[in-house]
Formats: sequence, C-alpha cells, structure tokens
Amino acid sequence: MIIQDGDNYRLQGHVTIDNAPAVLTEGLKAFDRDGVVVDLSGLEEVDSSTVSLVLEWLRAAQRSGHKLRFVNLPANLVSLATLYGVLEMIQPEPGMRQG
Repeated sequence: MIIQDGDNYRLQGHVTIDNAPAVLTEGLKAFDRDGVVVDLSGLEEVDSSTVSLVLEWLRAAQRSGHKLRFVNLPANLVSLATLYGVLEMIQPEPGMRQG
C-alpha cells in the first residue's frame, strides 16, 4: 500500500473504508519524521475514509512539528476533498499535477 523511496512515499491501490484503519496505522508509523512527501498518484479507488486518513496524517504531523506534503492527488480524491471543503487543508503542492 505504502512504498518508500528515501523521504518520499507513494500510496497505491485501493484505500477505502475496508482497509483505511490499516493504511492509517502504516502511514502514522512511516511518516513520523519531518520532510515527508507522499505521492498519491497510485491511488486507484478512494472514498471518504481516504480523505479522513489524509487529514489524520496531517494532524499527526502537525502535533509532532513535522512537515508532511501530498502531491499528485488523483481527480477522485480532489473531488471528494472539494465536496467536503477540505482541499485547502490537504494543500496540494502548487504546480503539481492534480487530477
């Protein structure tokens, strides 16, 4: 689900209510340091739980004083985050592909 390459990570596959708790825990462990970049371009299926876990990763990073960035948000995730009014909280990188 989460593939590491140095300080960069790639989330891939399906992240839905069925596996969100496990992916959340995996990410909390993996992203527990500063300067982590998470590429979301490999996500094939998302739902509202995906938005929730991204926000929880951001809250955990903020509590730890770490910077966590998300890049290459797929269109379906951008759509859900926009619908829920939280896209700006996820703060997709300026100039990075979204959708």
